Amino acid sequence: MNSVATHRFDLARIGAGLVVAEAGSAITSAAATGAAVITAPPGTGKTTFIPPLIANMLADHNGGTVLLSQPRRVAVRAVAHRIATLDGGSVGGSVGFTVRGERRVSDATTIEVLTPGVLLRKLIADPELTGVGAVILDEVHERSLDGDLLFALVAEARALRDDLMVVAMSATLDAGQFAELLGSAPTVEIPSVLHPLTHSYAPFASGRLDDRGVTRGYLEHIAQVAVSEQRTHGCDALVFVPGAREVDEVVRLIDARLSSHASDSHPVRVLPLHGRLSAADQDLAVRGRAAGDPPRIVVSTSLAESSLTVPGVHLVVDSGLSREVRRDRARSMSGLVTVSASRASAEQRAGRAARLGPGHAVRVYSEAEFARMPAAAAPEIASADLLDAALLLAVWGTPGGRGLALPTTPPSATMAEAEQLLNALELVDADGRPTPTGTRVAQLPVGVREARALLVGASTTDDLHLTAEVVAAISDDHRESSADLAKLLTDLRSGRAPGAQRWKRETQRLAQIARQERDISTDTRRHHRDPATSNAPATVRTDPGEILALSRPEWLARRTGVNYRTYLFASGTRAALPEGSPLLSSEWIAVRDVQRAEGKVADGTGAVIRLAAAISSAAALEIGAGLIAANRSARIVDGRVQVREERQLGAITFASQPVAPRAEDTALALTHHVQEEGLQVLHWTDEALQLRGRLALMHRVFGAPWPAVDDDALLTQLDLWLGADLAGAQPSTKLDKISLQAALRRLLPWPEAARFDELAPERLAVPSGSHVRINYALPDASNQSPVVAVKLQELFGYAETPRLVDGRVPILFHLLSPARRPLAVTDDLGSFWNGPYQDVRKEMRGKYPRHPWPEDPWTAVATAKTKRAQARVDG
Repeated sequence: MNSVATHRFDLARIGAGLVVAEAGSAITSAAATGAAVITAPPGTGKTTFIPPLIANMLADHNGGTVLLSQPRRVAVRAVAHRIATLDGGSVGGSVGFTVRGERRVSDATTIEVLTPGVLLRKLIADPELTGVGAVILDEVHERSLDGDLLFALVAEARALRDDLMVVAMSATLDAGQFAELLGSAPTVEIPSVLHPLTHSYAPFASGRLDDRGVTRGYLEHIAQVAVSEQRTHGCDALVFVPGAREVDEVVRLIDARLSSHASDSHPVRVLPLHGRLSAADQDLAVRGRAAGDPPRIVVSTSLAESSLTVPGVHLVVDSGLSREVRRDRARSMSGLVTVSASRASAEQRAGRAARLGPGHAVRVYSEAEFARMPAAAAPEIASADLLDAALLLAVWGTPGGRGLALPTTPPSATMAEAEQLLNALELVDADGRPTPTGTRVAQLPVGVREARALLVGASTTDDLHLTAEVVAAISDDHRESSADLAKLLTDLRSGRAPGAQRWKRETQRLAQIARQERDISTDTRRHHRDPATSNAPATVRTDPGEILALSRPEWLARRTGVNYRTYLFASGTRAALPEGSPLLSSEWIAVRDVQRAEGKVADGTGAVIRLAAAISSAAALEIGAGLIAANRSARIVDGRVQVREERQLGAITFASQPVAPRAEDTALALTHHVQEEGLQVLHWTDEALQLRGRLALMHRVFGAPWPAVDDDALLTQLDLWLGADLAGAQPSTKLDKISLQAALRRLLPWPEAARFDELAPERLAVPSGSHVRINYALPDASNQSPVVAVKLQELFGYAETPRLVDGRVPILFHLLSPARRPLAVTDDLGSFWNGPYQDVRKEMRGKYPRHPWPEDPWTAVATAKTKRAQARVDG
């Protein structure tokens, strides 16, 4: 490997006062094996000290750049600035960084700090990481999707280069699991900095969350607690809330409270910290205040939880909430939702107060709420949309992650869904291998959907700037209250929308990429056929909705009715536009963002559309052509088969007309009729009901292979038992002509069915000589016992109650009078003869004197006849 950089860092100066520096020799020994896992609590200085230590190790041997991954862009810049400053240099010299849209490195750069997403694309472009001597993966305990993928790919890259050093670092980590995945790598545990940390609780009496997210009252409570506690402690404070919106609102509320006490002699500066801020504003919050500056209250999302240090903080105020990815498989969507943070997260946040000295943490919730928090957050891979990950894995050569050393295996159903969508987008072929366009998309610095829109849009429009504008808007966290993308673009262009300058810079960068990719696409078409470009729509795109639809055609949506807010998506889900949205006049829209919501805000759909654009029906059908299918639907209407032929864009029916039924339509119509209306539309004779009851008893006693015959089971396996009758039906066939008894017998299991009549007979021979029908209970009956209704006199002498199913199930006798009126119910004849019979005899012998009522039923002759008729038989 070529030596790329040979700068030596002054470890004594960089490590001064850092606990981790005391473990330098242990870290060196572990890293010298080629891979190491290091656990070090916050405040020990692992992120500051270990990268220069590894860089010096490389300088002593083969050289090479150290790549240090940090989970967030603000942390990347902060870490690079801190190491560079301690080294006596500036960013872009011996220490540089790369984040999306910004790169500050030079030929002198020895340590390059970057986000997992940037490093993943670097690996895809160059799996051997030419010129790189070591990769340090920091904060791997956060278990982000990109972080887990990066760990697995870097671990596999070591197989290509045994000289590549890999170090995994974390504040809290299952070191054993990660060490095993790195080939039984040695581990080094750095002890905690034991600064005193105290806790207190300031719970909020009302609810913290409602259908819309964090309640206004709770944010006001957080602001009040932050101001009060900062006044009490007089130091810098760090306030944790779940998202950027809450950060901005709490900053405003704190400023308002401080302004109301403007006459106080205790000025305080309030600063936000979240991913939507400009780099300058982020840096302002993460750098220490100069001597003489007023104390600060920094309001932050979870990005300050572990991967970033806010200097000077000795007070933490924690909301106990976090944003986590949740996947709604029913709607095929993933999104960030506000939930209770984990206990591990709460401990991490509290620990920020004691990194540099004694500290205090205020939890703005109760001790009981803390105890109910989950122990740790679930890995993001378990609930995230895996489309981007699936393409990256395909390009890496491990489709679906199969055979890759991932810390957590992705859910198979979610991964299969992502792979199917990649194929529909023509980014992978039928075998899961990436197409040329798929490979290019994986290397672009935006998500898969956005990259596809950029590439296809660039090849079908002369207005590259509009394409770049739309992709820049949807690839960042821009929002518009009415959900109208066109209005959002107008506000971004005018500078009125938050983050407008960031969007304009991203637009320029994407426009340049689009020009480059259009040139590549043009050259590709000259030499060979690329499915995604050669099949690209020929229309010149000039509408934001059309460009948006290219990113997610399965979220093309059509209004469910005139004046409705509800839209049906091609994917099958439903969602509602916000009230008053300009898009309400649009029959068709292309949707970018959907958020789960309840009540009026979602118009009963359970989801609200947060960003979309109008699109014409013609453009929707053209862009969604791959989702269009023709279907015939057959139904029974007024006893007749009626057929409609429909054209559908996914789940959206956009054309429908009646057509003449064909022979195969009858079976389909009858099947749908039974499934929709239920089994009651069939003609159930007594014999069929008896057979069903007998089968139900066998299933209840034995289970498989005897079939379940409840309504749900029979409807689920309709084809198995009724399919042959339905398949042979003619348009004139009536359902009441089908023999359900014969149909049910198709469910009998063989060879077990050979004993069916023995185990569950249709009739019971009683002492009188009669063969009485056994009434078997249907699956949903409250009393499941088989019943025999018989005249009491026919059972004289019957000492033992007969039992069915090899003696497992007793018969329940309904004992009847000579007029077949009920006298008693029993499944224990012996007890009946010895007790209740005498009471029945006293009451009945005067009422029915012509029938025998012997004092001793044990020895009496069983009969169905009167005494005189029986005497004639006996005489």
